Amino acid sequence: MKNFIKKIMGIDQLEANLAQLQQEAKIRQDEIDRLEKIQEEQAQQDARTPKEIATENKEPWVAVLDTHVNKDNLRNGFFELDWNEYFVLQLKSAGYNGPTDEAIVDAWFSELCRNVGAEQGIDMSRRGTGYVNRALRDDGKTEIS
Repeated sequence: MKNFIKKIMGIDQLEANLAQLQQEAKIRQDEIDRLEKIQEEQAQQDARTPKEIATENKEPWVAVLDTHVNKDNLRNGFFELDWNEYFVLQLKSAGYNGPTDEAIVDAWFSELCRNVGAEQGIDMSRRGTGYVNRALRDDGKTEIS
């Protein structure tokens, strides 16, 4: 009897429409949730540094983070380098060696600097132009000046 009354009053159709709308709303909410999750993942990926991306991809990575020049003696200064483990492995496979990763990178960077100087016609055998000072910092990086 209850169903009969619902049918003649059209309530059964309204309930069916309501159920369909609720189902569609749930589907739309699920899609919104899925898109929000994708956006969150993209935001997290966008927040990664180039070093983190290269390391995740197991690719060698090195960068000059900063260049410091002694304003009183322009012949002296240092570069702040950062690298990942895959860069060190690449250097080792290219024949560079040393007791620490810092020493290996230093050997590469020193050779790189000598090659750049030689390409510019600078006599790199002159050692009286300055000095190299290496200091291990608290953050594990080596400061070369």
